[in-house]
Amino acid sequence: MSFGAARPGEAGGDPLEVLRVFLRLGLTSFGGPVAHLGYFRNAFVVERGWLDERAYADIVALCQFLPGPASSQAGFAIGLGRAGLLGGLAAWAGFTLPSAIALTCFAFGETALTGRAGQGLLHGLEVAAVAVVAQAVLGMARNLAPDRPRAAIAVLALLLMAFAPGGASQIAAILAGAGAGLVVCRQAGDAGREAEAPPLARTTGLLALAAFFGLLLLSFLPARDSGLAFLASVYRSGAMVFGGGHVVLPLLRTAVVDPGWVSNGAFLAGYGAAQAVPGPLFAFAAYLGAAATAPPGGAPGAALALVAIFAPGVLILIGALPFWHALSRRPQARAAMAGVNAAVVGLLASALYDPVWTSAVRTSADFAVAAAGFAALAVWGAPPLAVVALTAAAGVGLGLV
Repeated sequence: MSFGAARPGEAGGDPLEVLRVFLRLGLTSFGGPVAHLGYFRNAFVVERGWLDERAYADIVALCQFLPGPASSQAGFAIGLGRAGLLGGLAAWAGFTLPSAIALTCFAFGETALTGRAGQGLLHGLEVAAVAVVAQAVLGMARNLAPDRPRAAIAVLALLLMAFAPGGASQIAAILAGAGAGLVVCRQAGDAGREAEAPPLARTTGLLALAAFFGLLLLSFLPARDSGLAFLASVYRSGAMVFGGGHVVLPLLRTAVVDPGWVSNGAFLAGYGAAQAVPGPLFAFAAYLGAAATAPPGGAPGAALALVAIFAPGVLILIGALPFWHALSRRPQARAAMAGVNAAVVGLLASALYDPVWTSAVRTSADFAVAAAGFAALAVWGAPPLAVVALTAAAGVGLGLV
């Protein structure tokens, strides 16, 4: 079977069918991008047979290679193969909108959380982010930096961020990781496998790549309107994420907290709330768009920020699909990506300390709650929703003491 079960225009599925299946997944898929890929395999390979194991592995390999939210990109590719471009959009909408709507509602309700109990709840969500990000660092280090060369790349990226924090250093760390990967990750680069040919024309791919890079270039230009500047920063963050949804944390913080559009406390509270909802972590952008002081704010701001953060991942996926068959055969490309993935482990480790740890852990009680949440996630395999709920409850309790 080829890349995706049905090519656009062929019988085998329709956008409404895709929307129904992905909406169910969007309401029930907890656990982050790795867990989402497991849910997708069970739903589309095992249960429905929309594509076979090899085609699914090809999709996952490509989405891990590209910047952007891997699980959302994989879902878009599955919908694309099932029912064309409308199927891809239906897959994205069904998987993303439930969590985006929930986080937008949280942004509206957050301002009502006053008093000791309300502030304790928000602080509990900040502490929950410590446990979740720490687990993400551990899991990503095991998978993406399992040997000495890649561990060294991760440590060097961490050192760069420690001594020169900022958005430019994040980009420099990713580029340096790619260069180092070409030199020291050749063994990882030799482990790949050729992908199936995808169902998109090269002309479509080139147009999508032109849109991706054109918008990325525009996002670096200064904008007088604060609303456009906010959306440009969100788009730029979505275009620079390698290695999973949690890596967007330091990029988004630099993009929206440093200019003063969202306070650091509100940012971490929203990030903690994002762990309690199903679906992709990138839906966190809807919360930021609703909570930002930059216009338009509210529901329109949430919708625009959501499109801004997902657009680069979708565009580069559409752009890469027609060329992935040839590129995946090159050991150099896989080696460079292994280095990039190792570097993002260092980026996320840096974010674990600042801003997550420094903002949330203020007392020994905060440390104890964060450590208990981390142990529940990493040792006992507790569901993230349960850990976030219990940590938030602990924050309320500590706030009332």
